[in-house]
Amino acid sequence: MRLYNTLTRRLEELSPADDTVRMYVCGPTVYDLIHIGNARPFIVFDALRRVLEEKGFRVILVQNVTDVDDKIIRRAQEEGREPGEVALHYTQEYFADLERLGVRPPTYSPPATAFVPKMVEFIERLLEKGHAYVVDGDVYFSVRTYPGYGELSGRSVEEQLAGARVEVDERKRDPLDFALWKGAKPREPHWPSPWGPGRPGWHTECVVMSLYLLGETIDIHAGGNDLIFPHHENERAQAESLTGKTFVRLWLHNGMLTVRGEKMAKSLGNFYYARDVVKLFGTEAVRYFYLSRHWRKPLDFSFEALEEAKAAVGRVYNFLAEAERIPSEVRAQDPSFSSFLQEKEKKFWAELEEDFNTPGALAVVQEIIGESYKRADPGALREGAAAVRRLCRPLGLFQGEASAPELGKLSEELLNLVVELRSQLRKEKNFALADKIREKLAELGVELRDGPEGTRWVLKA
Repeated sequence: MRLYNTLTRRLEELSPADDTVRMYVCGPTVYDLIHIGNARPFIVFDALRRVLEEKGFRVILVQNVTDVDDKIIRRAQEEGREPGEVALHYTQEYFADLERLGVRPPTYSPPATAFVPKMVEFIERLLEKGHAYVVDGDVYFSVRTYPGYGELSGRSVEEQLAGARVEVDERKRDPLDFALWKGAKPREPHWPSPWGPGRPGWHTECVVMSLYLLGETIDIHAGGNDLIFPHHENERAQAESLTGKTFVRLWLHNGMLTVRGEKMAKSLGNFYYARDVVKLFGTEAVRYFYLSRHWRKPLDFSFEALEEAKAAVGRVYNFLAEAERIPSEVRAQDPSFSSFLQEKEKKFWAELEEDFNTPGALAVVQEIIGESYKRADPGALREGAAAVRRLCRPLGLFQGEASAPELGKLSEELLNLVVELRSQLRKEKNFALADKIREKLAELGVELRDGPEGTRWVLKA
């Protein structure tokens, strides 16, 4: 499998040291429910994990839960609650939302607060190596001691100095330096350290968890492209300064989500929680929506796009329902159909193995469905459905019960009687009346499909 590496700006082969892929995906800061923008990396990298497992790899996935942060503290103050209480509540809601999105839980999902002692040890080692310094109970990382700083984001030191995102603090030796440890402030959570009570900086927690749970060099570090700078740039600087080894082999960053071309914001009235969208459209429609666009490209959200995704999912399930009414022992009459399916399966995997092209893979699924219908052969329909089920399993799609729109028993018998009457008219060469019946049934949402073994009817959603 080749994936686009943000660090090198090119496609590179995924080459783990053994049969295990060590993967870290940045997790949530638990001060609120996750929104539709947060959902994209969770769904995309969940699907990538499943695909790697389908290919035979063992995947160890670590995803942090940031449960101490300025946003959590502000939320607690607004609500008159303790920060830990706020963090626990939204951590539980986060995992409930992962389930709603069909996302499997990580192998490990450690809260930042559980790793504070290890973060203190990590910072002490950076101080010993001369990569950090203490100022009034705070500890800062000295950026200029790491020659590779800026390579991940593609920003020179001069560009970063001119950027508005550089934190201004006159106590720092250099404007680029960032906090590893923040001295305690009144009424804020804090832990003991050699530099006085305080709490770790955000950029340190992921490094420590990754080093401790996955080792000094990991295969994949993933997240949204808004994390490239400063978060991932700072992670890389800390880890490689300490170990002297490559921290991450492949840096993966998904494109951002907009809402009708604008950045999502509560103030603009275009802000949507993930659980509300799932409630409206269903888990698979939401997953299909995200996976039908290449993971690295920007994605524009709209309710119309979700309606289209929901309709697309419904059409696939209608196909499965129709095909799976046919006995499983019925085989395709034309042997070339098996060759067609083998060719499409290779193409499906080729799309996924070339930069995880899920839109290309889903297009192959549609080709299988189209050809299955075109053959007008019940056996081909049955085999095509089995292929769709098998191929889409690692994407987390089309594994549910296939149920087409239902008829009552009497209505079904009447419809069978009409289809039988039409078949008799065709035998008598009364094609005009037979076609009129077909057209009228189509207006009522019933499609007739003629084949060598007779006529089948299908209800259209």
